[in-house]
Amino acid sequence: MRDVFTSTRNGLAIPRSRVATVELAEFRAALRTRIAAGARLAAFFGSEESDGLALYAILAEDQESTLDVARTCLAESSYPSLTPDCPQAHWFERELAEQYGVTPAGHPWLKPIRFHDSWREGSRVWSGPDGGPPVVGVTDFFQVEGEEVHEVAVGPVHAGVIEPGHFRFQCHGEEVYHLEISLGYQHRGIERALCGGPHRSTLSQMETIAGDTTIGHALAYCQTIEALSGTKPPARAQFLRGIALELERLANHTGDLGALAGDVGYLPTLSFCGRIRGDFLNLTASLCGSRFGRGLVRPGGTGFDLDGREKEELLEKLTAVARDLRGAVELLWATPSVVARFENTGAVSREDARSLGFVGVAARACGVEIDVRQDHPSGIYQFAHIPVATSFYGDVNSRALVRWLEAQQSITYVTEQLGALPQGAVLTKPGPLLPDRIAVSLTEGWRGEICHAALTDADGRIARYKIVDPSFHNWFALALALRGQEISDFPLCNKSFNLSYCGHDL
Repeated sequence: MRDVFTSTRNGLAIPRSRVATVELAEFRAALRTRIAAGARLAAFFGSEESDGLALYAILAEDQESTLDVARTCLAESSYPSLTPDCPQAHWFERELAEQYGVTPAGHPWLKPIRFHDSWREGSRVWSGPDGGPPVVGVTDFFQVEGEEVHEVAVGPVHAGVIEPGHFRFQCHGEEVYHLEISLGYQHRGIERALCGGPHRSTLSQMETIAGDTTIGHALAYCQTIEALSGTKPPARAQFLRGIALELERLANHTGDLGALAGDVGYLPTLSFCGRIRGDFLNLTASLCGSRFGRGLVRPGGTGFDLDGREKEELLEKLTAVARDLRGAVELLWATPSVVARFENTGAVSREDARSLGFVGVAARACGVEIDVRQDHPSGIYQFAHIPVATSFYGDVNSRALVRWLEAQQSITYVTEQLGALPQGAVLTKPGPLLPDRIAVSLTEGWRGEICHAALTDADGRIARYKIVDPSFHNWFALALALRGQEISDFPLCNKSFNLSYCGHDL
């Protein structure tokens, strides 16, 4: 079988003409073969082009540090689903169906994930163009039949400030047989709004894809724009970006460790980490004035710099916060009742993590050693490496442990990079985007791999922009984690993944 993929690397742009268009059958066969051999489906999306609806697949080959792109064009409104052979495609194909009205025939559970306009309003069953096969409607849910089997519906409205999402449990007594997750309540149409850009509002939209991942998404976007415009950010800016990304990781991992403690009723770590998370956010604010890092990462570099006094103050505060964090988190591992509640709860197998393409903490807790900072390094990570933290059991305890290991590594990394911060400018003004190019950018956000892919048209404007938040890959991991668990384990399992609703909904 000939290789239908065109290889590129993280943060590079190549002419769109280099990505050959292949027949659908060959496209599908190549995808099956490559994924079976260990490649990951980083993105799979459609683009309306002059020759019809084009499908693009981006495979991450982690061992070779390449991103391989393939393209096919659909001649009909239906095509044979990839999902039965390549489970990693299951969520992507549901997205394609609702965005473009095409039917992946044979998909095991085809229903919308974000409620696009292509799904008929007020109808439970949608049919494809030209009377294509019906698919599952918005309000249909998988049902388990049997004596004393019952449903429990949670959400989409939750207590407090939790974002909207609906969870439908199929239970027998307390045991969960199946959990179906229905999202899309925060769909804002960001990808559609980016076409024709970059616009003045584009960077702000990127910073708010998932507000707790401002740096991660802004960095992926800026790397994409820099690739498309041939811009190289200054070395000092690359250091500052890496520092900011690790501070974002520290704030969120700290918050999650505290919240996990709270979910099992262990209040000391909950209380301490709530305050310490704020301290890490304040360190980010000392870089740019925003606790979430807004305004810091800009195409061509950074919008802010550190002087010598600010750098020393940041180091001093980081040392103090790191000491407090160690004391708070070590209380968890020293408390047998906490560890007993974490262990063997919400376990996901290594085989499922690989088969379904989970990323980030969710994958590394299963022993899957993938991390963009190691496998597809860009910016400062090309020169200053960071170890990959893994665990083996795929349960709540493993996910908590990976967070704690990563937090310790991030503290060391930030300290080292602040000490080695080079002199020079922090911003290079980008030029216009090159026409007819495709660029793919990956960053390792605190939840996992963030993928941005952009296509430019003949005028150098964005023709299609695809965003894959790590939550897009990982929501189904939560569904698997609940199988065979008691329904009372749901809050703890949910927090152990801490996936983004708005990052998924876009």
